[in-house]
This record gives sequence, structure tokens and C-alpha cells, in this order.
Amino acid sequence: MRIMDPQNLKSALSGKLGKSLLDYQVLNGKRVLMQVPKGQLIEAASFLYQDQRMRFIIASAMDVVGGYEIIYHFSDDSSGLIVNLKVALEGEKAQVESLARVFKSAEWIEREIQELFGIEFLNSPHKEKFLLAEDWAAGQYPLRRSYQKKLEKN
Repeated sequence: MRIMDPQNLKSALSGKLGKSLLDYQVLNGKRVLMQVPKGQLIEAASFLYQDQRMRFIIASAMDVVGGYEIIYHFSDDSSGLIVNLKVALEGEKAQVESLARVFKSAEWIEREIQELFGIEFLNSPHKEKFLLAEDWAAGQYPLRRSYQKKLEKN
């Protein structure tokens, strides 16, 4: 059953994920921000995409203190509800399961994030470079804060 109301969505997610739903905020009447542990990402994304038939829009990543955050953006176009699904990844060698097995459209943005931030998407069907030049130095991730600091020093 599709759920278009943010409060009913929270109840359904809590029933499905239990205590794995770390945070759930209704930012306005049509936007929700929810956070799950990285081990529950597949289940939460599958619920939104397959069960609720939401459209995957895009994913965005951020270099934050202590690691990274990835936010997966979903839309229910019929109601205008936008759901932002966030996972926090700790450490320099951040890894998370690829969502490409849930929806193929995740492949290209995961490849971009992997190249630009160095976040590894486990079980991704494609690992080859997508954006950066073939001769781009391994281990150099241009959107990491550490890379920007290195540039400022030079």
C-alpha cells in the first residue's frame, strides 16, 4: 500500500526497520529527512522505491567531520512528497552497499561519488572511471576536504 503522508510513512518505516530508523524529521509538509544505519540502507531504499513506488532522483555526498554522509533523494511525484534518505559513513575508507541492485539508475551517481570522494560502493556492477581522466592519480579525491587543503598548501 502506498503512503503519501509523512506521518504515516514514519509509522510504516518504523514497523519495517524498527529501531534502525535513527532519525525522522518532517522539514515541511512535503519534505522528509530520515537516517538509517548503512546496514539498513538496502531495506530502506527498497521500501521507498519498490513498496512505495517513489522515483529515485539523485544522491549527494558530503565530507563531514569524521567521515561522509550520503543522501539519497526520492520523490512521490503524484503527491509532491520528497524523501531524503541519509546514511553516515565513518573514517577515510568509507564503504556502503551499492543500491544498483535495487534500481539501476543508482550506478552512475555512485560511480561519480566513488571517484570524487573515494567512497566505495560494495557490489557495484561497474568500477571503471566515469568522470576523471584515466591518468588521474589513484587515491586523490577532488571533493574531499583533505584534497582541498593539500591544494591550498601548494
